[in-house]
Amino acid sequence: MAANGQPTVRRRRLGAELRQLRKAAGMTSTQAARHLLVSQSKISLIETGRRPINPRDVRDLCRLYGVTDQDVVDALMRAAKESGQQGWWVSCGDVPYGVYIGLETGASSIHTYEPLVLPGLLQTRAYAAALIAETVPRITDEQAAVSLEIRLRRQHRAHHPARPFRLWAVLDESALHRVVGDRETMREQLEHLNTLGAQPHITVQVLPHTAGAHAGLLGQFSILGFPDSDAGVVYLERFTSDLYLEKYADRYPYHIMYDHLQAQALNPEDTRHFINDLIKSFQATPGRPPGRSAVGLAV
Repeated sequence: MAANGQPTVRRRRLGAELRQLRKAAGMTSTQAARHLLVSQSKISLIETGRRPINPRDVRDLCRLYGVTDQDVVDALMRAAKESGQQGWWVSCGDVPYGVYIGLETGASSIHTYEPLVLPGLLQTRAYAAALIAETVPRITDEQAAVSLEIRLRRQHRAHHPARPFRLWAVLDESALHRVVGDRETMREQLEHLNTLGAQPHITVQVLPHTAGAHAGLLGQFSILGFPDSDAGVVYLERFTSDLYLEKYADRYPYHIMYDHLQAQALNPEDTRHFINDLIKSFQATPGRPPGRSAVGLAV
């Protein structure tokens, strides 16, 4: 089993290996659950990495599946013990999108499309603070501060020169025009966006209004890839709940959709010129009050 420092990813890989062992033994998840006197949903949650598993359960599953190589059993039990470790975000309290943070932290690549606001990984502190304050109903100052620090800490890996993941962002033009905070915040944010887009592991493309109707009008989505694995996750953000698509048949249409969005968007060089022109429009104008807007959460 390949090592990985993130508990969510370790659970996913452990679950995938247990699923392969079950299938090799010719058993269904219902049959495995019946033998262990547990619910079928427990087996399913373990195999998808959505539920922690202890070493004893791993030992019992290995016995059930006829695994006789003790080295394999020991490695899986050790992985189960390590997967019980908590991510850094757990200490921040009740984080509504903690599952996503775990996946994001362990991902080797993220392809994201945003129609309304800029992605959290590309936001400045001022932009993120304004977005959180203006979009989360009845949030307290303390809650807003925690949410802001979590968002900024998530950016550490994206900007880490030694171990960055591949980040590709396609942004609808609307996201760049929408004023979050004030005009100075927007100017700073757009300059930051161009700076990040110049880094070799980050690509930014703008999908202009002139592209007309396109598949991205259906809403925001992100495609997460993982090292040493063909498996991935499509993440769909919602206000009160999130959706994670893991089956290939469910993920495939989003890969096709993203290919189309990339093809319709401006190339990276034209995107930089487009953003530079927009920066000029956000220069302070005497007598003009700063604009404000309420928009989506954009993790």
